[in-house]
Amino acid sequence: MSVKKVLDLIKEKNIEWVDFRFVDLSGKAHHISVPASEVEEETFENGVAFDGSSIPGFRGIEESDMVMMPDAEASFLDPFTAHSTINIMCNIHTPDGVRYDRDPRSIAQRAEEFLNKSGVGTAAFFAPESEFFIFDDVRYETTMNSSSFSVDSEEAGWNSNRKEDGGNLGYKVPVKGGYVPVAPMDTQQDIRSEICRLLIDAGLRIERHHHEVATAGQGEINFRFDTLTKTADNLMTYKYIIHNTARQYGKVATFMPKPLFGDNGSGMHVHQSIFNGDSPLFYEKGRYANLSDMAMHYLAGILHHAPALIAITNPSTNSFKRLVPGYEAPVNLVFSKGNRSAAVRIPVAAVTPKGCRVEFRTPDSTANPYLAFAAMLLAGLDGIKKKMDPTALGYGPYDKNIYEMSDAEKKEIRSVPSSLEEALDSLEADSDFLTADGVFSKDFLANYIDFKRAEAKAVNIRIHPHEYSLYFGC
Repeated sequence: MSVKKVLDLIKEKNIEWVDFRFVDLSGKAHHISVPASEVEEETFENGVAFDGSSIPGFRGIEESDMVMMPDAEASFLDPFTAHSTINIMCNIHTPDGVRYDRDPRSIAQRAEEFLNKSGVGTAAFFAPESEFFIFDDVRYETTMNSSSFSVDSEEAGWNSNRKEDGGNLGYKVPVKGGYVPVAPMDTQQDIRSEICRLLIDAGLRIERHHHEVATAGQGEINFRFDTLTKTADNLMTYKYIIHNTARQYGKVATFMPKPLFGDNGSGMHVHQSIFNGDSPLFYEKGRYANLSDMAMHYLAGILHHAPALIAITNPSTNSFKRLVPGYEAPVNLVFSKGNRSAAVRIPVAAVTPKGCRVEFRTPDSTANPYLAFAAMLLAGLDGIKKKMDPTALGYGPYDKNIYEMSDAEKKEIRSVPSSLEEALDSLEADSDFLTADGVFSKDFLANYIDFKRAEAKAVNIRIHPHEYSLYFGC
């Protein structure tokens, strides 16, 4: 909506507070609330000041003053606050009015600008399938002499013999047995429906929701595709509403890729395509999976740059607990029209020309969506620019079960990096596709790599409880 419409809505709905938000390097939202009576057109022109030095990965204390510039198009009424509030996403500028090159949302916008300059198309559309768990209890700590975590869920398979007040009523979800069961096994129908109602009120178009494969409350809600930055905004709204609805139900939601050992993790499969005006550019009837040459070049770019790309699309140490064979994990850098262990899958069921797309299955929701979507687009555009042929490069198609292939056949297939450190090494070695036209700056990438290496080191130097099982009796 326009600035005028936002200001009119504030009056019409008697809004008390305007919540200005921005996103940090890791993809976490931050906010400053201003009385609605103090918000006027000049607020949208001049912005809202904040201290950038207090945000991890942003500026040093010697250059801390920064400005949030509100984007009226990215606003929705907050359904959780006791005092009526409208939330508005912002871009970050320096005090002299320059877009901040470490602002993730500005990077996403520069990626869209680069697409238009390239002449390839006018818009890139994205649709993430962001899976999550809703638990009833979570506890964790890491100290000098203790390290532990524990989660619980009323529907978890491990609770089939638990004594409960009123008796254990059974119908627990087995390990890997949670894909779309009906009630009473699926205990979270109502909470997911309530989440969807709130998402619709916030402006998202909801396509469906269901229980996912894992035990203990894994779910998925799909919302309709949109342009790159808008989809990243929608994903931030999606996570905010899921987290807070769960809390209202006395539960806790997490998008952590692998919160449970021995069951499926939570991914963020990202569907993507390019249009020129109203014309889809990825469809060509009769070709493999009805994909055009442009779509093939695009997916080749994704697969070619995947080791570096994964440092941005899977940017946590926990990401690589999910990216292991055997849990429908997309660890193989190949493409296929049906194989869910392939990093790139081409959906073929009930697909129209405008719905023709490629699906990068490797990412997860620890990714900053603005950075991840921008990086995927740039990898794909590099593939288009260089006319990369995925078959000639050895990426497939592989339309059979890769896990049942012989060792000799598997040796021909590249795999994703095995750790965050390895992915960051790949990003250091292959980043030119990201710095095209200054979309990502070299300073941003150097800062990002340092930031993520510090996270990896923080995990690596700590003692893991399983090491006690392996080595305490040595």
